[in-house]
Amino acid sequence: MRNTCLALATAALLAACASTPSPTPSAFDAPVAALPPAAKPAPQACPAEVPAGARCFTGADGSGAFYWIALPKDWSPSTGVLVMHAHGGPADTGPAELKRSEEDLKRWAVTVKAGYAWAGSTYRRGGYGVTMAAEDTERLRKLFVREFGQPRRTLLHGQSYGGGVASKAAELYATVDGQRGPYDGVLLTSSVLGGGNRAYGFRLDLRVVYQAVCKNHPKADEPAYPLWMGLPKDSKLTRAELAARVRECTGIGAPAAQRSEQQKANLAAIVNVIKIQERSLLGHLNWATWLLQDLSQLRLGNRNAFGNTAVAYKGSANDAALNAGVLRYAADPAAVALLAQDSEPQGKVNVPVLTLHAFNDPTAFVELESAYRGILQRAGTGHLLVQTFSDESEHSYLADAQYPALFTALLDWVDKGDKPTPQKVLALCQGYEAGYGKGCRIQPAYVPPSLDSRVAPR
Repeated sequence: MRNTCLALATAALLAACASTPSPTPSAFDAPVAALPPAAKPAPQACPAEVPAGARCFTGADGSGAFYWIALPKDWSPSTGVLVMHAHGGPADTGPAELKRSEEDLKRWAVTVKAGYAWAGSTYRRGGYGVTMAAEDTERLRKLFVREFGQPRRTLLHGQSYGGGVASKAAELYATVDGQRGPYDGVLLTSSVLGGGNRAYGFRLDLRVVYQAVCKNHPKADEPAYPLWMGLPKDSKLTRAELAARVRECTGIGAPAAQRSEQQKANLAAIVNVIKIQERSLLGHLNWATWLLQDLSQLRLGNRNAFGNTAVAYKGSANDAALNAGVLRYAADPAAVALLAQDSEPQGKVNVPVLTLHAFNDPTAFVELESAYRGILQRAGTGHLLVQTFSDESEHSYLADAQYPALFTALLDWVDKGDKPTPQKVLALCQGYEAGYGKGCRIQPAYVPPSLDSRVAPR
């Protein structure tokens, strides 16, 4: 049924493109204004988090993206490994800024400590665009090779939203000019997988449930708008103002003992129905506001990719009243198809893929891993995927020792054909604890539930 829907959506998209001009600017890969060509990387003092002796470089890639590159002491392309990093987000919706890539290097300095070169692009702009970000990551890889030489191996590491970017890039560049592509292996950590249609649709659920419960986003005296728009284009609402509205309705941020009974009931209804943690409510609501604004209005030409007409919301004290009160929207087939085309992997990988995801990730549901495994299994490439899981409750970064263990396991798979098991990754991690600190939390027996158990299918 889902394949039929996508086929119909694609047909509708083709018909729409044939009969009406494409909205501008609306494409995920909208052209960037003329920019200076990419300059040679400029030497830069490494952030304090990067190990001593490393060399760092910054620059602009000619498309609007900025980057940082870090080379460990004595790194040589003939023997060395390059890790291309695809960063998370996309929380920022404005122009690219160099500090974004610097923040990524600081967080992932463990990669350089483990002896690998690291390169990360800011992407050419903020906002949603999975294929765009994959292109920008590949552009930086080419720049790296031109300036520093062809590494012995190149791994692609995607984190959070960047995991979706890396999963897409692994397919876009699986074959280049009739030959096997540039990436030897892929590491996906805490990743948003399976494409934007499923991974972001639940945020429309959050908006309609939040509005049914709190009735303040928008307020009664503010202009009404379809919630899939995120916000009206001319809205002046700030993140601080939205946070104040959430606190007023739910008491979030205050100790539970200081919340009114109504606030407690409101908060329980929202987090139980949407199946998110209290601490991540505001973050998800921010994405369901400003990211949906960017996605629906700038990338999809004022069209809605997320319908909820048939979703039955469950988990509140009165589900019948909740379902009668939530706003309902039908998805535009052309928008559904555009978003799927930009972000949804097809499972057409031809290199090893290793993943790590925390059970209780508050941002990217662990059930997304089940969706990704299903995609590869249906494509006949499930044998190229090994998934590992930890009992941590974080998203942005997990325990240090786990990352060199993952890189080692992936390289053993690439170089020796030694396909890892979760047990092997755990053992490697425990071996790295002496140099990287305690924290190996991998649970080899864990299997995540289906995504349908967490997010209502469309």
